[in-house]
Amino acid sequence: MAAVLAVLAVLAVLGLLAFPHIERAYQIEIGDRDRATLDLATQVLRGAIGRTETLPGLLAERPILAQLLTDPENSGLVPFVNEQLRQTALSLGVSDVYLMDTTGLTIAASSYRTERSFVGRRFDYRPYFTDALASGRGRFHALGTTSNERGYFFAAPVLDGTEIVGVVAIKITLDAFEATWAESGATIIVQDMSNVIFLSDRADWHFRTMGPVPEVALEAIAATRQYPLSALRPLPVRRIPLRGTEYEIVTIEGDSGFETMVMQTGLIAASGWRVSILSPTAPARGQALGVMTIAGLAALFLSLVAATIWQRRIRLEERLVRQRSEQERLEAHVQERTRDLDAANAQLRQEIEDRIRAEAQLRKTQGDLVQAGKLAALGQMSAALSHEFNQPLAAVKAYAENAATFLDRDRVAEARENIGLISSMADRMATISKHLRNFARRPQDKTGPVPMRAVVSDAMDLMRPRLQAAGAQLAYAPPATEVWVTGGRVRLQQVIVNLIGNALDAMEDDPAPMVTLTLQVSGTRCLFEVADTGTGLADEALAQAFDPFFTTKPPGQGLGLGLSISYNIVRDFNGRLSAANRAGGGAVFTVELDLTDPPSDMAAE
Repeated sequence: MAAVLAVLAVLAVLGLLAFPHIERAYQIEIGDRDRATLDLATQVLRGAIGRTETLPGLLAERPILAQLLTDPENSGLVPFVNEQLRQTALSLGVSDVYLMDTTGLTIAASSYRTERSFVGRRFDYRPYFTDALASGRGRFHALGTTSNERGYFFAAPVLDGTEIVGVVAIKITLDAFEATWAESGATIIVQDMSNVIFLSDRADWHFRTMGPVPEVALEAIAATRQYPLSALRPLPVRRIPLRGTEYEIVTIEGDSGFETMVMQTGLIAASGWRVSILSPTAPARGQALGVMTIAGLAALFLSLVAATIWQRRIRLEERLVRQRSEQERLEAHVQERTRDLDAANAQLRQEIEDRIRAEAQLRKTQGDLVQAGKLAALGQMSAALSHEFNQPLAAVKAYAENAATFLDRDRVAEARENIGLISSMADRMATISKHLRNFARRPQDKTGPVPMRAVVSDAMDLMRPRLQAAGAQLAYAPPATEVWVTGGRVRLQQVIVNLIGNALDAMEDDPAPMVTLTLQVSGTRCLFEVADTGTGLADEALAQAFDPFFTTKPPGQGLGLGLSISYNIVRDFNGRLSAANRAGGGAVFTVELDLTDPPSDMAAE
C-alpha cells in the first residue's frame, strides 16, 4: 500500500507540473478560435469607414452649398438646404450631415428639426474642420459635444470656383457595431493611438485607458474636446505574453473581481485604431481541470487494480506457506490432502479460465456494440446527405444544361444567369449540409420572421425545371400581401421543395399531372397545402407517412427520410405537418405555422 501511495504522490506532482502547459494549450485554442471574429470585426469597421470617407467630397460638389455659403442670409435657401441635408442623411444612413462656413459656424444641418440641432454651433476646434481647410480632407473620431454620442467625422471643403467658402461634414455612429459584438461571447475593444478605449461592447470601459496617455495627447484631447477628461481613467490591467504566440494573457480588476482573458489585436492603419478581442480563459481552465481530473481518476483506478493484484499475490503466497507447513506436519495424511488440494486447484483453474473467457467475451461484445453504433450513425448520415442533396443537384444539372444551350445559341446573359443560379444552389447545398449535420439534435440557429410568400416563390423557381420535365401544371394563386411566419427560410424552402417533389413522384403515371399550392391565413396560423392528382395514400401509408425509412416508392427511388425530416423541421418551428386524401382523388399535405409580425425595420417603412 505504501508503494501505491508513493506512485499516486508522484503522479500528483507530475499533474501539477503539467497543468499550466495543458491550460496554455487550451488558451491558445481559444485565441485561434476567436481570430476569425477579430478579423471580421476589423474588416467591418474598415469597410464602414472606407465607404463613408468619400461622401463629403461628393456632397461638397453640390452648387447649392456654395451658393448658401456665399449668401448665408438668404432666407429662401436655408430651409431648402437644411431639408436637403436631412434627406441626404436618411438616404445615406449616417447620423448627421452639416455645413460650416470658414469660421467653423454651422449654417445648415440635417439635425435642424431636433432639439440638439447643430445649426448655430461652432466647430472650428475640431481637427476634421481645420484639416479639411488645410489639406482638402478631414477625419476625426470623438464624443459629440452637441449630441453626446460617439462618432466618426469626415469633412471636405466646399469650393466656389477656386476659393474655399466652407466645409461640409458627415458623422457616423458606431453603436451598432457594439451591439453586434455583445453577441459574440467575447469582449471587443477599439483603442486609438493615445491608448484610449473608444469603442467596446462593455459600456463601463468607454474612454478608459489601457496604457499611459502622453501629456501631448492629453493636451490635444482637451483642445479638440475629443473625450471628457474626467472619464480618462486607467483600466487596472496586467498583461503577460502567451509564450510562443502573438496573444497576451490580460488580468483586469473590476467591480466583481478579477477577469483573466486571452487578448489579440488587429490594426486599422487609416484610422490609427487597434482592434482587440478579449476571450475569457475560464473555459480553458475548466477544460484543463477536466483533463487532469480524468487523468487522476485513471491513475487512481490503475493504482487500485495494482494494489488489489498485489494483495491477492501476498494472500496466495501466505496460503502456500501454510499449505507447505501443514503438509510437513501431517505427512501421514499427505495423499488424502493432495487429492483435496488437486480438486480445489482444478476448480480454481476452471473458475479462472471461465472468468478469462467471460472477460474476453465481454470485451468483444462491447467492441461489437461500439462498432455497430458507429456504422448506424454513419449510415443515417449518409442516407440523409444523399436524400437532401438529391434535389439541389438535380437543379444544378438542369441549370447547367440550360446554360450550355444558351451558350450554343450565343445567349450569354441567360447563360450567366443560369451559372449564377448554380452558384446559389451550391450555397444552398452548403446550408443543407449544416442543417443535416445538426439534424439529430434541436437546431441551434435562431428562428425569426420569414416571408412565406417569398419562400414559396423560391421553391417554385427551384422545382420549375422538374415540373416542366414531368409535363406537370402548377396551380398557385399567391395572396395579395406577404404572410410572415415564425421559422427559418432555408429549412422551410427545403420542406416545400420536398412536398412538391413527392407530389410529382405520386403522379408519375398520370398523363396530365397537376400540383395545386394554397397559401392562406386561418386565425393565428398560416396554412400551406400541396395537393396532387395521384392515387392518394393507403390507410397504412397515412399512419406511417412521417416515420423514418418508410416509403411507398419502388426500391432504389427513395430512402423514406424526406417526410420525416420535413416533419421534424416544421415541429422545430412550433408547427404541424399533416397528410390526408382529397375527396376528388390524390393526396394533400398541410403545413401549419404560427403567424408573426414582420421585422421591425420593415414594419417601419
